[in-house]
Amino acid sequence: MLNPVIAALLILQDRDLRRLGLEAQLKAVPVDISRVEQKIASEKAAIDLARTEMRELEAKKKVLETEIGSAADKMGRYKTQQLSVRKNDEYQALGHEIATIQSQISEMEGQELEIMYSIDEAKRKFVAAESDLKTNISGHETRIRTLRERDVSLAAELGSVQAALALARAPVDVLKLKLYDRIVARNVPAVVSLNGDKCGGCHLKVSSEVDSAVRGKANDPAGQLPTCDQCGRIVYRES
Repeated sequence: MLNPVIAALLILQDRDLRRLGLEAQLKAVPVDISRVEQKIASEKAAIDLARTEMRELEAKKKVLETEIGSAADKMGRYKTQQLSVRKNDEYQALGHEIATIQSQISEMEGQELEIMYSIDEAKRKFVAAESDLKTNISGHETRIRTLRERDVSLAAELGSVQAALALARAPVDVLKLKLYDRIVARNVPAVVSLNGDKCGGCHLKVSSEVDSAVRGKANDPAGQLPTCDQCGRIVYRES
């Protein structure tokens, strides 16, 4: 027959293990939320980067349009001047300037065309990426809501377990409770059964003295609780 004190400690231990598990889960929730928030920030940054690249291309296109316009105006002035000059060398000089500007305009128009293609490609990629990223963000936000709901649920469950834990501690003798608490602080579980002559916690062989104490105190609730001489856990035999 199981020692009543051991039976009470096993009930207490069951509540303690549930408490520790819930506390670990509660501690993990803010970490999980932070990780998901980082993913959301990363997704949003990717959208902003794609939008910025597209705007930079559009800005380059506007600069080129302005430069092409200025060059065209300059070329127009040279052509007007060319009509009024009488000296051949001046006419040829203006013709050279006009040809140079025309070449510059052609080069800039080629650059403008390339940028227009790049803008079209950037817009296509941006629309596709934005749709995917927004879907990802929506999924992440749903995950955060679930985690926050889980946090509330775990906190409520922890409150119930703490109340049950207090009830489980009440019938245990103060000295035995101190022993149990001291062990729990360093080893969980604190109360383990012997498997043959080995501790169920550290799996090492207990001394013959401990084994004898376990057998001798099996039905002695007032006796000192035997502990493993290797890990210090409270040990018992199930039968």
